[in-house]
Order: sequence, then C-alpha cells, then structure tokens
Amino acid sequence: MEKRETIRLDKWLWYARFFKTRGLASKQVTGGHVRINSNKVSKAATAVGAGDVLTFAQGRQIRIVRIEACGTRRGPAPEAQMLYADLTPEVAKEDRVPPSPRFEGKGRPTKKDRRTGLLSRADMLE
Repeated sequence: MEKRETIRLDKWLWYARFFKTRGLASKQVTGGHVRINSNKVSKAATAVGAGDVLTFAQGRQIRIVRIEACGTRRGPAPEAQMLYADLTPEVAKEDRVPPSPRFEGKGRPTKKDRRTGLLSRADMLE
C-alpha cells in the first residue's frame, strides 16, 4: 500500500495563501477555528493531504476547500490556487454585509446638511 503524502496544516494554509504568515495560520488552527472533515482541530502540526476538506473562517467569510495537492513551496497565487478546490457556496446578495456609509458617498455631513437637518426638526420650527 502506498503511503499518502501529507503536510502540516498550518504550512498548507500558508502555502495556499489563505493566511499572510505561517504564524497567523498557526494561531487560527490552535484557536480551534479550523475543521478537517468536520472534526475540530487544535494542533497546527496535524497532517493533511489530498482529499481532506477544510472549513475555516477567513475575514467575514467561512471558507470550505478540498485539498488537491500538498505543495512544496509558497509560490505565486496561480500556483497556490492549484492546491485546492473551493467548495464555498456563493453568498446571496441580500446576505452580504452592506458597505459602510462612507463608501456610498454619504460621509460626514456638511455644515449646510446639519443646518437643514436642525431646521427640519419640529421643536426648532416653533
């Protein structure tokens, strides 16, 4: 029987460019925020290989990926994308977090906006 090729979980997450540093990947794993095949893992040195399904949070998104290859280095993004198959479901537009008001062109009110806002209050008109 052929031995399955494996790699440390934190190292694979770093190779696949899910985390900027290996230390951040390790913290995510030791914090108990990563699941392998639906089982919680708390050791960064846990061995993973092709076929394993990982579930973890990345920013505000929950990522679900299937490992396709172990990898040998942290290469460029196109090379890193070959290491996994993304199984994350598409988020419906109504489920997305709306952007902050500043990016909708609403930022801080001007003096004119404040003045008109104050004048429109009922107690100010009397």
